[in-house]
Amino acid sequence: MGPAEDGEVEAKRLVARYRRPLMSFFLRRVDAREVAEDLTQEVFLRLVRRDEPVPSDNPETFIFRIAANLLRDRARRSASHRVADHNSLDESGAEFGAGGPIARNLVEDRGPERVLLSQESLTEVLKALDELGGRTRDIFLLSRVDRMKQREIAALYGMTVSAVEKHIAKAGLRLAERFGRL
Repeated sequence: MGPAEDGEVEAKRLVARYRRPLMSFFLRRVDAREVAEDLTQEVFLRLVRRDEPVPSDNPETFIFRIAANLLRDRARRSASHRVADHNSLDESGAEFGAGGPIARNLVEDRGPERVLLSQESLTEVLKALDELGGRTRDIFLLSRVDRMKQREIAALYGMTVSAVEKHIAKAGLRLAERFGRL
């Protein structure tokens, strides 16, 4: 078999293994099945166009990072197309939109201090999860952040649902111990 045939076999293997989890991932985040299909196809297109093979040590992380980047790019494009739709604030700090003025105290504070504290907290959580190992961290994040179903995670990693539950519980326990919630 030549390099082109090897690449085709690898692409078919990746599609067979990751198409359903990717579709599930995208369907939870976009409003139409057709969009989820397009994004899933784009992930595989990007994988095929790469000069290097998919890293064999942790292909799930690599593939879902591409998927997350596609969503981020899509959100940026969508936001840039909606700039004209933004409402403006008057001098009192009330926003005028379809529902009338909105009091400033009802709008979440996103000042620099709050953003910095949130980033520091997230960094600490990720450090604690990293101490558990890549697989446990990834399973926990797929479950809690990406809201992937446990049976889908089990299929993705080739393990039982019970094993997935144990990884999630282990991560939850570590976070509770670390942040004093026990």
